[in-house]
Amino acid sequence: MYTPNSKWTWSFTMVALIQAGIILAFESYVFAHFQIHLRGVGAGNTTASRTIPTFLTLYIFGFIYQLLLVWDALRMRNTIQVIGLIMYNVGLLIYGSVQMEQIKDAVFQLAEDDFIRREIWRDTKPFLIAIPCILALGTACMSACAWKLYDEFAWTIYKRISADLRMKRRYLQYQVYIALLKFDFFFFLGFTVQFVVIVTQRQIEFALTIAAIPVTILILLAAAWFVRKENLWGTIAVIILYFGGLAYFIFKMVRMYSPSYRGAYLPARKELTTFAVLTIILIILTIIGACLCAHNYKRGLKPYVNKPASIDDDEKPIGSAYAPYATEMGMGVNGKLPPLRPSANRIEID
Repeated sequence: MYTPNSKWTWSFTMVALIQAGIILAFESYVFAHFQIHLRGVGAGNTTASRTIPTFLTLYIFGFIYQLLLVWDALRMRNTIQVIGLIMYNVGLLIYGSVQMEQIKDAVFQLAEDDFIRREIWRDTKPFLIAIPCILALGTACMSACAWKLYDEFAWTIYKRISADLRMKRRYLQYQVYIALLKFDFFFFLGFTVQFVVIVTQRQIEFALTIAAIPVTILILLAAAWFVRKENLWGTIAVIILYFGGLAYFIFKMVRMYSPSYRGAYLPARKELTTFAVLTIILIILTIIGACLCAHNYKRGLKPYVNKPASIDDDEKPIGSAYAPYATEMGMGVNGKLPPLRPSANRIEID
């Protein structure tokens, strides 16, 4: 079980933990204050009354998932994922900024129907303003820690790949692609949860959205497996499915703003739009990453991304003929070391 083992890994972890704790406490207060003062028999059945519980659920999942990714990034000493976590934090900041106006609209709409008092917005507004401010501060602190972690993790990357610049570039593209898959999962699921909870129309489209959740998880797992095994046809099939997902989110964007369907999406249209736009951007980047990784197949990267070896970092024979294979990511094909090659620095007398 990995635990942070340096000043900057501990700092990065603590920033994520403190940020998550404070924001979840604020969101819980807003939710509790809202639910306590909600009154009326039919109040809980309105779309507006489901807006705040959805925000809270999504934030809980978002920050728990972020803490999991923080642990994973530090465990793997993955600089790319650390940088991705900062961008993830920016996404949560944008979402926190958007939710203020949506909650205000939800409270005022419920107040018109006498389901809640307008003063609830005045009571919760300071906490909702504080959430993006805390996220901005947390993003700045995480960026400072990431700068130090970049130097700290650079030696690990060097020991994995040695000084081969072309292999470093291929390995970097692989890391970026795997990180994108992890972030794709959250943003797709976040959009789907909001759609299922807030949009009340039960049509074929709704059922297909529910069915898409397990299918998406399987696609992302298959994508990671295919790239590790350098399965070209599997990767091509996944890329085709990515284009299907891209078409789906573009369709949703158009549907949300079409006059005939606008009413069904109105209570959370801004949040759904935010998640849809971020997901579209991520899918495009994921398609590019998949193409780059497929281009690198059969070029010697596979030994670096296979099963981790049991040799400790400090004991690896860096600089020897076995150095490219004595890495954390794998020993070689079928777990065996390749034949010993003559070192370029050795002088041989014929």
